[in-house]
Amino acid sequence: MSILYFKILFISILLSAVFTFLIRKLALRLRIVDKPNSERKFHQGEIPFLGGVAIYLAFFIILYFLRSYLLSGNLEPHHWLGFFVGATFLIIGGALDDKYNLPAKYQLIFPFLAALSVIAGGVEIAKITNPLGGNLNLNDLKIPIIYFGGAWHYFVIVSDVLIFLWLMGMMYTTKLLDGVDGLVTGVTGIGGFIVFLFTISTKYYQPDIAIAALVLTGACAGFLIFNWNPAKIFLGEGGSLLLGFALGVLAIISGGKIAIALLVMAIPIMDVIWIIIRRLREGKNPFKYSDRKHLHFRLQDLGLSVKQTALVYYAFALIFGLSALFLQSRGKIFALAILVLIMISLVVGFSYIDKKKI
Repeated sequence: MSILYFKILFISILLSAVFTFLIRKLALRLRIVDKPNSERKFHQGEIPFLGGVAIYLAFFIILYFLRSYLLSGNLEPHHWLGFFVGATFLIIGGALDDKYNLPAKYQLIFPFLAALSVIAGGVEIAKITNPLGGNLNLNDLKIPIIYFGGAWHYFVIVSDVLIFLWLMGMMYTTKLLDGVDGLVTGVTGIGGFIVFLFTISTKYYQPDIAIAALVLTGACAGFLIFNWNPAKIFLGEGGSLLLGFALGVLAIISGGKIAIALLVMAIPIMDVIWIIIRRLREGKNPFKYSDRKHLHFRLQDLGLSVKQTALVYYAFALIFGLSALFLQSRGKIFALAILVLIMISLVVGFSYIDKKKI
């Protein structure tokens, strides 16, 4: 890596750590804290929220000063503006929820607006690789919405719907995953680093995306100093949504490399899917009801510590994320199939353990 990348990483870590230190003091003063008042919360004492604000500030402040690099590729200012506006919605909504514990129906508004902001900013997935060969075009079906700035703006049906579902899925994956100190922060940081490695490679060289991904990695690393078990600050609602949102957007603007993010986040995504299915089968609202059936809690019930549980997730994210750098489309599908088999085995194993307890 060039010396520029090392400088960017160092500054990102340092600025994130400084902001985290200051935001922690602010959250304590404002009494925006988490109390250990349920079976899912095993920390001691009151832990401040709003950690996502520190990552948000470090990430976008650094991107602002590096804006000349960010505009050196195919992306325009309106693409980054949509990203920024969407993240701002999440941070504002998250801060309100951390303070006032908003009802679930109001919590949904901010991720919804965040995803729409990215689409309104002009981000699109023009095509995806067909594993059987060639590409699949996604921008053929479009409807004119408004004439503005001397040109028509369109609702690109397949692309926009896919982006919306992808970002909502990523946001709620990291939101529901945020149950163990350092887990979401570390996995997202690894995801950002994988995207960085991918976009500085000769074949897929995109230095603008590489810089943004590296800043995200550094911002996560700086926050992780305070979020590693025992955590001194939590991401909060806005932070847990922001990290999935940021990684999801980077996966799209790096050329629709969604497979990379899928390999990094496969285990958490499948865990969330299984949790939603199980709760629906039990007649419970999957987004209101909470329990200790997530994989990260199950691993702790088997005897793993909080740190060991986080490291297990890190290992999966790193190993399968790095595999994406060397695999073609069919190879990535094979790697995803392996992860699906691993997750199915875990679900079957834990179901067997539950039956033995009855």
